[in-house]
Formats: sequence, structure tokens, C-alpha cells
Amino acid sequence: MAIVMPQTTDTVHLQDLWDEKVAASFGDDQLSLLRYRSNLLGADLRITNFGGGNTSSKFELLDPFTGKPVRVMAVKGSGGDLGSIANSGFALLYQDRLEQLKQLYRGEANEDEMVRYYPLSAFGENKVAASIDTPLHAFVPAPHVDHLHPDWAIAIAASANGRAKLEEFNAKFGRKIQWLPWQRPGFELALQLEKIVLENPGCDGVLLGSHGLFTWGDTQRECYLNSIRTIEQMGKFVGEHRKKAGPPFGGAKVQPVVDRQAIAAAILPALRGIVSSNRRVIGHYTDHEDALEFAGSEWASELGGLGTSCPDHFLRTRISPLFVDWHPQEENVEALKALIAERAETYRKEYAAYYKDWATDDSPKLRDSNPSVVVIPGLGIFGFGKNKKEARITTEFFINAIHVMAGANALDEGGEPPSSYPQARHPEQSSQFASCHNYVALPRSEAFRIEYWALEEAKLQRMPAEAEFSRKIFLVVGGGSGIGREVALSLAAKGAHIVVADQNVEAAGSVAVEAATRSSSESVAHTHMDLTSAESMAAAGKFTVLQFGGLDGAVNTGAIFPVAGSDGQFTEAQWNKTFAINITGNYFLLQELQWILRDQRLSASVVLTSSANAVVPKGGSEAYDVSKSALNHLIREMAVTFGPLVRVNGIAPATVVAGSTMFPRDRVMNSLRKYNIDFAESEGTEELRSKLADFYAQRTLTRKPILPSDCANAIVWLASEASAKTTGHVIPVDGGLHEAFLR
Repeated sequence: MAIVMPQTTDTVHLQDLWDEKVAASFGDDQLSLLRYRSNLLGADLRITNFGGGNTSSKFELLDPFTGKPVRVMAVKGSGGDLGSIANSGFALLYQDRLEQLKQLYRGEANEDEMVRYYPLSAFGENKVAASIDTPLHAFVPAPHVDHLHPDWAIAIAASANGRAKLEEFNAKFGRKIQWLPWQRPGFELALQLEKIVLENPGCDGVLLGSHGLFTWGDTQRECYLNSIRTIEQMGKFVGEHRKKAGPPFGGAKVQPVVDRQAIAAAILPALRGIVSSNRRVIGHYTDHEDALEFAGSEWASELGGLGTSCPDHFLRTRISPLFVDWHPQEENVEALKALIAERAETYRKEYAAYYKDWATDDSPKLRDSNPSVVVIPGLGIFGFGKNKKEARITTEFFINAIHVMAGANALDEGGEPPSSYPQARHPEQSSQFASCHNYVALPRSEAFRIEYWALEEAKLQRMPAEAEFSRKIFLVVGGGSGIGREVALSLAAKGAHIVVADQNVEAAGSVAVEAATRSSSESVAHTHMDLTSAESMAAAGKFTVLQFGGLDGAVNTGAIFPVAGSDGQFTEAQWNKTFAINITGNYFLLQELQWILRDQRLSASVVLTSSANAVVPKGGSEAYDVSKSALNHLIREMAVTFGPLVRVNGIAPATVVAGSTMFPRDRVMNSLRKYNIDFAESEGTEELRSKLADFYAQRTLTRKPILPSDCANAIVWLASEASAKTTGHVIPVDGGLHEAFLR
């Protein structure tokens, strides 16, 4: 299918990112060129969403059975992301076998059964799961095909006058893009797509009603250019209409609140707890200008109630967002929390009714009746997902949906809604669609067919099991070194979202980077905290809430060990500072976090760090020892205060030398001299610490040094569900220090 394409394209909205030198480096390796093309397209969220869209190429490879060239198709695998996909992310299939599937097709009622043939069509040893879009790409008679979800294209596709506007677009830009009414992705749509292309010579693209855009080319470069040229032109077309239209979404009803970040932090724990009624979620908040404009608009409730149009949007944003009709000039934050709870209860009931209305005997079970997007006038948009990345992407998808709605509204030419929507395959189906100011949403029946599609359920079942601390958020105080560092690394490796807090913010940042290598950069953050400042603690709590939506646990390993003077005495300043950090700091840390845990109404765990010294009296460390003894009782007191939802426990290590900031080089060397342990000034600090740790180990029954990882293991256990029935206790991690046995 030859398409006359310019070698470059004039763009205002999009950039032509194609680099001929890079492309030339791949030679005739079509799979690498496909990957390159895909990455360029996926780099811009205006072209397609994260995980959305699909690309393919048809080319020849040597058949491993015959050794002769055979036509294959490479297509993005199920669940892949164009922006980050590698060569290994593409499914490779025999093109002739895909063509042969037409002979096996038993009609639309049985189209799902065709999916089982895709693995049987795999080329060679390729085991990448082929997506539901596979036949759509296979049956378009072009070597290279792009299926994308640009906001501007979907705005036309989701307009009540979309077909007429597409004709206007074609006339304006000299294009021959064809309109195809809504059809759920699958084999039937593939046949319809092939038919419309073959019946319209010169067709250079297809716009799928309520769905997305198909473009193609004879070469990788031509396909890429055709895609960005088409999207660019649609951007200009919709943009021109938006300039002539009135204020978006009917104009502003509620203005953005000046202190919205503070209010968002104040409501997020309660909001997260409410939408976690089925299972915990991680939150993401955005006050992006588009989010604020939509949330505070006259039409926000009505448009939001219709839900999204594009299936890719819908699968993330659910049937519709939860709109909370808050009036910030009249109602305070506490009233907002109550309103959220009230609206969420109504939302869950309505969702359950939606499920009941459309579910059949073989439908998957209802997954979760909570919203994944919450819209609040004056504040913006809150998104929720199983992790931070999912929550952020969900929020981005809804902003894409906002762009679609705005574009469709701008394309409105006034007058009464049409008697027949162009998205409907048959006129009698028009009654199933609903519209608002020219924007057309998916029928509820179609939305349900996608959300609870057996094939979508199968994809979810293929997902790996979630990690132990998945969906949980921890604040690790003292996380910049020693035991705290080990706790942060261990929790990250087990799937937790963590904020590393430390007085040394650079050390906290370094540990956060290290922890991110064990999970992901989006699951880890860091901040400053001073255990002598309640304001600093409150700021760290607010930071954690804004970062992830709430808090499921707090760990404090921060403490100081003052060294007495030559006379064996402590100064008043030393004594006061030791208690301020080691005991008072723990008390006020919990006080500053208590409101978060109270508002969430979810189970949580707090673990504090005591010491074997708390029960072993000796001279020279009275300030430290007594402060830790007080901490033991504080743990018991706080367990009573915070129960039943929040557990408070502690660990009591014997001396931990390795990696501890309480054992700087000078102190280690003084201790080695005190105990007559030989060492050389030239030895490294960790080597000296190891000698001192070995000496201390001889005091224990196990004769093994206590390492930061040993303490971290105990802390992580106390933070986990494995210790769900343990609270108010202090677990020794001392190698069997018999002097510390309780009597």
C-alpha cells in the first residue's frame, strides 16, 4: 500500500525525533528499527499513553524449520509499553498462519476463542504473549502499522459529530482517513479494519470511533512520519476549534485553592483509607493546571459521570471518577473528609449495581468497587493504584481523558444531540451511547465487556504475585546509616514504598538511591528529619503523605550515645540532648504521625529501637542507658494508646558497631585501647569496627557480632503481618547477652 509521504513533516505540537544516523546503525534489522520507532512514539504521552498503543512490522526471517525466508510479523507484546519496550518485548508470529485464522473464525459471538491460536502462530522460540490487537495489525495490508491513542484523535473519535468532523479534517489537510464505528478490540474489529482499508483505495489511516488511530507506511520511517504528521494535523484541527470555543467545560465554578497542597496532605490519609476498603492502594496527587481547570468547572460532575471513551483510558480510570462536590469557600477540611466518605459509599453502591446489571454467569468476580480517580474542585485530581507508578499513570490517563473531553466539547457546533451517533455500528445501537456537550462516552455495557473481559482477566492472572510489603508505605527515621539503612534496603526489596529520613539529608538521599535499585525510583523518596524538632517531624509526615498517600508503618533507629568526660560525668547539655533525641524524640514522632494513622483507619506498625543497655546497669553510659530504659516503657505506653489498629513494638540490640554513626573512628580506637586490643593506626575504620565487634561478641552466648542486618531482620518482622498479634514488646537482638536477661 504505497503512501506518498514527505521526507519530513512540519510540526508545531510534536517533534520529528527520528535520527537517520541512529536508524542507519541498525542496518536492515527490522526488529531493531521497529523498537526504535516504538520508543520514539512512546516518548510523548500526547501520542500514546503509558502501556497503550501498539506497533508492528512485517518482514522476512529464516524459518528455523526450512531454513528459507518466511514472512513474519513482530507486534508489541501484551502489557508492553512503547516508550520502554526492548526487542525482546515483541511477539513474533508467522504471517501466513495469522491469515489462515480467517478460515477458522466462527463469527463475533465466538471471537474470543481466536486468542488461543496466537501462541500456536508463534515464530521460532518466541514466547512473548501476543496482545488482543494482533489480528488488527496482521490484516492491515501494509508492512508497518501504528495503533495509537493521541488525545486529539480520540477527541474527534469521541465526538457526537465525529464523522462529520473527520470529513472536514480530511478536506482541510488533503487526507483520506476513514471512520470506523466503535467495535471492541478483537478479531471482528480486525476484519472490519481490513475491509475498510481495501474498499477505500488511497486510504492513509483509520479513526476508530471512541477508540484510537491506525496509520501505516511502506518503511519504518514512512510509518513514523505518517503517524506524527496525522497526530500533528489533528492537533492543529482540534486546537483551532478550541481557540474559537468558549471557556473549557462551561467555565469555572470553583477557583483553585491557594493552599491546596496543605489541604491535599490533610485529606489524603482519610481518602486513602476510604478507597482502600477492599485492599490498600498507593496515592498520587496532582494539581496540574488541566486537572484544576476540569475539577473546578461547571461541567466536571456531568462529564466525569459519563466516564471515559477510549478503552485504554477506561481500564485505568474505571467506569468513572469519584467527583466530590466540595465548596471550599463554605466548607472546611473536616467537612470535606465527611463528604468524601459519604460520596465514596454512594460510589461503591452504584458500582456494585453496575456490576450486577451487566455481569453474566461466566463473568469474573467483582474486583473492587472503589474509584481509582477522585476529582475535587479547588484541589485537583487524586489517583490510586497498587503502587506509586500505577497511581501516577492512572492520574495521567485521566488527564488524557480531560484533554479528549475538552477537544470534543470544542468541536461542538451547537444544536440538539444527533439522533444517531457515528460511534454506533447500527442506528439502533445509538441509544446505548450517552453524550454531554458533544462528548460521547462508551456505553456501560461495552465498558463492562472490556473491564470484565475474560481475556483481560487472563492478563491479570498472568501478573506476578505481589511482594510482601506491596501497597504499604513506611517512614524510616535514621535511615541514612547503620540499622536504618538496612531496614530501608530490606523493606524496599520486599516491595514497600519508603521515605528515608535522616538528620544527614545527603546520607538519606544516598540510601534512597541504593534502595531504589532494589525496587524502583518511584517507590522511594527521602527527606530531612531532626528528632529534636516536632516541626521537622510533622514536615516529614506531610512529605510522606503527599508522596504516597498515607502511612502503614514507621521505624525509628535514630539515637545518640554521648561520651562522658574524663571525670566520668555528663554535662547538663549532654544529658538533655540524649533524652531529647532518644526518648522525647520518639514520643513526639508518634504524636506527629498519629493523625495520619487515625484518619486512615488501616492497620499499621511502629517499631522503635531500644538497647540491651536499657536493662544492664553499668557506669559511663548512664545518659544513654536510662534513656533507652525509658523508651522501653514508652513502647508499652504507646501500644496501649495506639491500639487496636496500630501496633507499637521495639528491638533491643546489643552493641552494633558495624556501619554505626555512634561508633566514629575515634571512639572505636579509644574502646580498643580501653580493652587492650591490638590495632594499627593504618587500619581502615570498618576493619577497626570489626575487631571491636568481635570483642563484644565474646560476651554473648552465641559469640557472634550483632550486625545491622540482624536488627533489620527483626524490625522487618515486627513491621510485617507475620507479627500481627504482637504489640507492646521489645525483642532482644543481642546474641544471647545473659546480663540482659529479664528478671
